[in-house]
Amino acid sequence: MGPAHLLPTHSTQIFRRCKGLTSFRLYIRHYATQPESAALQRKKVWASADAAVQDVKSGDIVLSGGFGLCGTPETLITALSRRNDVHSLTAVSNNAGSSDLGLVKLMKSGQLDKLIISYLGGNKYLERMYLDGKMSLELVPQGTLVERMRAHGAGIPAFFTPTGASTTVETGGIPIRFKAGGFKEGILIPGNKKEYREFNGKRYIMEPAIAGDVAFIHAWKADEAGNLMFRHVANNYNNAMARNAQLVIAEAEEIVPIGSLPPNAVHVPGIFVDRVVQATEPKGFDIIATAPPPGTTGGSSPEELLEKSTRRRIAKRAAQELRDGFYVNLGVGIPTLVTEYLRPGVKIWLQSENGILGMGPFPTEDQVDPDITNAGKETVTLLPGASIFDSTDSFGMIRGGHMDVAILGAMQVSQAGNIANFMIPGKLHHICTWTHVTPPGIGGAMDLVSNPEKTKVIVAMEHCAKDGGPKIMQECSLPLTGARAVSQIITELAVFNVDRSGGFLTLMEVAKGVTVEEVQAKTACDFKVSDNLGQM
Repeated sequence: MGPAHLLPTHSTQIFRRCKGLTSFRLYIRHYATQPESAALQRKKVWASADAAVQDVKSGDIVLSGGFGLCGTPETLITALSRRNDVHSLTAVSNNAGSSDLGLVKLMKSGQLDKLIISYLGGNKYLERMYLDGKMSLELVPQGTLVERMRAHGAGIPAFFTPTGASTTVETGGIPIRFKAGGFKEGILIPGNKKEYREFNGKRYIMEPAIAGDVAFIHAWKADEAGNLMFRHVANNYNNAMARNAQLVIAEAEEIVPIGSLPPNAVHVPGIFVDRVVQATEPKGFDIIATAPPPGTTGGSSPEELLEKSTRRRIAKRAAQELRDGFYVNLGVGIPTLVTEYLRPGVKIWLQSENGILGMGPFPTEDQVDPDITNAGKETVTLLPGASIFDSTDSFGMIRGGHMDVAILGAMQVSQAGNIANFMIPGKLHHICTWTHVTPPGIGGAMDLVSNPEKTKVIVAMEHCAKDGGPKIMQECSLPLTGARAVSQIITELAVFNVDRSGGFLTLMEVAKGVTVEEVQAKTACDFKVSDNLGQM
């Protein structure tokens, strides 16, 4: 009988010890095994979302996946909103939904007491509740938020990050709750001040992990063992949240038998998931942005629009900083126009914070997909060679300095490269006369400027505010997004290089017809003039 006949039919491990070249001994170790039917004894598939959320208690911390409405566990949120006995909840999410979708349902039902989020989106209801002192709100940088949840799931109580160092995130300058009557009455709960340390000469702040009691997850497919697959950008926060909470409930668009999901395709192993229910609520869109059908004619070309648009002239100049093959993140506002003015032969890889590398243009109407959206919540497409990943990986590549360039808008920039682009005190949504750039909340901006040693940060903005006031300052008067982060400033009047260590600006170029004296009159700080001053 040969060695093959000695092997049992289940679970053996073979060790061979060779002596010389011609002889060996065969050691066989037997492991206890269970019948295949035993895998189903721990039932994870529940009959309904209403039944699955019955163990949620008042005062729980509820993690809710999604980025905008992409990947939002709408079925589970709707079921929880019917639980009138549950109140005083803390919800953790990237944003709080919009219109009547997402976590807005729990706000309007009076079940939420506090939100820990990064981004308000167009949520006017939440903004009013917070500013009136009726809701606690902890604003957290986007990458820090997902890392705080990932950390707890991995057994890490806290970590140090450069994101938010030397800003109101470090000092606790953003109040968590105002007194009854609103922000004019004063602060009831101040922001959380963070410990800081320096590593290799750079400042970092300590962020505590977030521990969830319950996590609501939206998956594309789930099997009866709890293994989950996500579709496209719906991976986002869902992945990290599924690994965090004591009770993880996943709603799935499709529930399949064990063995149906290829092991290599599983995003979340079943060990993390406690309950699975069928998703029944339709997927929502934040913004359906579309391109005209192929072959459509009419309208002005990007070059024709240059003469009419200051913003486009800024974008065209910023595009000259990009080289073929660069990995680039473009902020909202003027930066979104940059791709229309890339030099011939230059192709770049666009990264979107919600988990895309290789983002393409807007889809045609027949290509619109609720699971393929950008960080601005708009529908987009994927280019050949694109990749999709969760928010942990997305901000790891940002914070780790793997991006070549980040181009952002700003409300103010200082001569040392400090940037302010996320908040005007008392105006969370920033709809004001200051700027076209209206980022509602911290979002991913603090992460994008956290590693300027490796990622070049360019600010593309109009030189002055609408009231004529300067936006390039000796010191920023608005809360900082990042300190000594900006390497270059591009406006319709001029291009400045920033010496971040020395704390001064050098004027490198002026626009056609613009004098150095005009730039000086509209800039609220001193600057040097390059010996080789050029024309934009």
